[in-house]
Amino acid sequence: MSQEKTAQRHDPHDDDLIQLVTFRIGEEEFGVDILAVQEIIRLMQITMVPRAPEFIEGVINLRGKVIPVINMRRRFNKAQVEPDNSTRIVVMELDQKIVGFLVDGVSEVLRIPESTVEDPPPVVAGIGSEYIRGIGKLDNRLLILLNLNQLLGSIELPA
Repeated sequence: MSQEKTAQRHDPHDDDLIQLVTFRIGEEEFGVDILAVQEIIRLMQITMVPRAPEFIEGVINLRGKVIPVINMRRRFNKAQVEPDNSTRIVVMELDQKIVGFLVDGVSEVLRIPESTVEDPPPVVAGIGSEYIRGIGKLDNRLLILLNLNQLLGSIELPA
């Protein structure tokens, strides 16, 4: 009988925690799994690639590796703004490909309980739900968790 009571009692501290890197694109805040993030760098010289999809900003040379950079504002059909001191490139590895994401700014590293993540509604912030893994509910804000494999699945990346 004591085992039943133990199983029914739910302690929020027992939840599996998800560790995320969060960043901003416009007013929205997004999160990606910290294990996918290799590094976060300041904006550097980006070389345009002819005939690349419009959301590909170009490529960078990062310590001898040529890495494509995706402009997340263009990818999500947001108005373009001039880069500023907050603009960053989040370098991630997905399916053995290294890709940079140009974002307005990196916010923080968060650990949130898995139980605070809900399935996405059909359309969120103008972004198709196929790109969204879930919505994290924090105290006073919502965090859009991106499904990076879906986001990059149909893209031919320049190399």
